[in-house]
Amino acid sequence: MEALKGNQTRINEFLLAAISPTWQSQATLFAIFLLVYAVTLVGNTLIILTVGSDPRLRTPMYFLLGNLSFLDLCYSTVTAPKMLMDFLATKRSISFDACMTQLFFLHFVGAAEMFLLTVMAYDRYVAICKPLHYPAIMNRQLCSWLVAASWTGGFIHSTVQTILTMRLPFCGPNHVDNFFCDVPPVIKLACTDTYVIELLMVSNSGLISTSSFIILVISYATILVRIRSPEGRRKALNVCASHLTVVTLFFGPCIFIYARPFSTFSVDKLVSLLYNIITPMLNPLIYTLRNKDVKSAMARLRSKETASEKKLPL
Repeated sequence: MEALKGNQTRINEFLLAAISPTWQSQATLFAIFLLVYAVTLVGNTLIILTVGSDPRLRTPMYFLLGNLSFLDLCYSTVTAPKMLMDFLATKRSISFDACMTQLFFLHFVGAAEMFLLTVMAYDRYVAICKPLHYPAIMNRQLCSWLVAASWTGGFIHSTVQTILTMRLPFCGPNHVDNFFCDVPPVIKLACTDTYVIELLMVSNSGLISTSSFIILVISYATILVRIRSPEGRRKALNVCASHLTVVTLFFGPCIFIYARPFSTFSVDKLVSLLYNIITPMLNPLIYTLRNKDVKSAMARLRSKETASEKKLPL
């Protein structure tokens, strides 16, 4: 432990919670989560390669989709590898610095994805409600600036969260009531009154997640209201359905965790697993299963690979 002011000492490691108490179930869960993480890596990487290699997908919508897949890759990688190691470990510990690093990147990538989903909703609004002006409005330069703004917003948000957390005194206990380091369970271990800090963090994370979700719902509702014909509304709903599914899976747990005071509920850890591990795996499945262009591009990519393999000399 490192010395703090007075007689207090700062802890140099945290102990993370176990998903299951028995070794047999831990081994089973390790296999399941390893499969989920592998599917996440393969699915999102495939979307990135498909969007990057197919000229027909070089549009703003698929440019944003490729960035979303990259964020999902990063988001899952922040927590999944450490969790997989902990399944096989007798002591699930993480150093103080590593915990703060994990916390920083968790909020960095998570907030960037929230902002990017909002940008994707705006892209669909312009494409459906202003189709004639779409090429002029959503040009490649604007898309690049919007993606950069999403990353910048995530960085600023995460920097604030991390600095507020690191400035707290931690002198014990050191048992984090979660499977990874996140703001709500970590600041509960601080050796001081955290009421004001909790309010600041809830107003930060909770405001971002709730306001972004409201903007997304309003934008998709506006799209459906603006379209008069039943056939056009059906097509718009089909286009937006995948986005709405992703938004619900991602924002629902985030609002539940961050848009309330940091009181503890028994389901908090399961909700955390949902949006950290499961949702990044489901995103590529949702987009590919509902998107004919992506499925066709993947088929062309496979045919190119098969053709190149046949040309290789024996």
